[in-house]
Amino acid sequence: MVIRLLFSPPTAEPEAAPALRWRPLRRLLIWLRWLGLRFLALMVGLVMAYALINPPTTWTIVSEATAPREWVGIEDVAPAMRRSVVAAEDANFCLHWGFDMVEIRKVVASGSSRGASTLTQQTAKNVFLWQERSWTRKALETAFTPMIEAFWSKRRILEVYLNVAEFGPGIFGIQAAAREFYGTTPDRLTPVQAARLAAVLPAPKSRSPARASSRSRAIADGAATIARDGRADCF
Repeated sequence: MVIRLLFSPPTAEPEAAPALRWRPLRRLLIWLRWLGLRFLALMVGLVMAYALINPPTTWTIVSEATAPREWVGIEDVAPAMRRSVVAAEDANFCLHWGFDMVEIRKVVASGSSRGASTLTQQTAKNVFLWQERSWTRKALETAFTPMIEAFWSKRRILEVYLNVAEFGPGIFGIQAAAREFYGTTPDRLTPVQAARLAAVLPAPKSRSPARASSRSRAIADGAATIARDGRADCF
C-alpha cells in the first residue's frame, strides 16, 4: 500500500499544465485591454479639450499648407458661408447625431460608391486623423464621431470644420480662402462667393472657386432652402 502511494502519479500537475500554457495569453489580453482603455481615454480627452480650445494644427496642415492661416470664430463667418458648406456637404447636419442614416441607406440601396460622410465625420478625420483611405482610419473616424457629437455643439463642429478644411491646394481654413481667392474676410463673403468656395469641397486640389459652376449654383439654391426650412437653425 505504501509502495503504491509512493509511485502513484501526482494528480495536480496535469491540471496545472494547461493553466501554465494559458498564462502568457491572459497576460497579453490584460495588457491589450490596459492599452485600449488608455487609448480610448486619450481620444475622449482630446475631444473634450478641443471643445474649449482651438486645435493648433492638424497632420494635413503641417504637411501640405502653403498659405498662412488664422483661426476665425463662427460669429465672424458670413451666414451665407456657413449655410453653403452645410448645403454642399451635409444638408441634414442639424438633424443627425453624427451619422446620416437616411443618406447611408440610400447609398447602400443604390450600390453607389459615393460616400455619405457627414460634417462631423469629416471634422473627425481632418482634426485627429489622416487623409489616406484605410479601414483603420475609418474605424477611428467612426469612434471619434459620436464623441464629437457628445461634447461639441453643432455650432462648434461647423466652426472647427471651417477652420481646418482645405479650400484649395495648400489653402486651409476659411480665413485663408477668403483672402487668397477674393481678397476679403470671411464675414464679408457674398452668397455667390460662399457657394463657389463650398463647391470645391471635397476635391479642393482639382476644383477652383474662380468661376461659377452648376455645382456652385446648386449649392446656392440649397443654402437658401435650408435657411427657409429650418435646417440651418442649429448653427
